[in-house]
Amino acid sequence: MTASFAQQKTVKEAYSTAEIAERLGKAEFTVREWCRLGQCKADKRKSYRGGKKQWMISHEEFLRLDKEGPAPMGTYRRPSPKY
Repeated sequence: MTASFAQQKTVKEAYSTAEIAERLGKAEFTVREWCRLGQCKADKRKSYRGGKKQWMISHEEFLRLDKEGPAPMGTYRRPSPKY
């Protein structure tokens, strides 16, 4: 299943945690935790679902996750928000 996704002619710039979870055969919660714990490169982007930000993962990072799995905790730590 992931091979066909990776070889699609039309590749999206970024995917939601739900899309990544479906293609990797994982729970969406698991993928969100990878993002939160810095185990994959992800950005929080504003969504149109209630205005809340959601994690988005690039196509390149999807390919890395498919091949290597999640990185050790904290590898891709996001900078702390400025208050």
